[in-house]
Amino acid sequence: MSTSPVETPKDGQLSEGEFRDRLRELPPSAKLVAKVLEGDAPLSQGGLAEESLLPDRTVRYALNRLEEEGLVESRYSFKDARKQVYFLTV
Repeated sequence: MSTSPVETPKDGQLSEGEFRDRLRELPPSAKLVAKVLEGDAPLSQGGLAEESLLPDRTVRYALNRLEEEGLVESRYSFKDARKQVYFLTV
């Protein structure tokens, strides 16, 4: 398992196979967060915690791991610019 950030393609999108290969090596909490984002993206960290029933700290860790692998990206929310929302790169 790599601990360094992984380069993503220039268009920001991963193939489904590459996405799954990277996800396979991550902890269960990251897999659950990715699954929630698959159906309900974009979501804030709080929204992810609510939907996944995971503690905020666990969601934050999962998002960090997913970002390191280039599987999620974030942007500021259009509804509330103080919050970031997350979405998958596939």
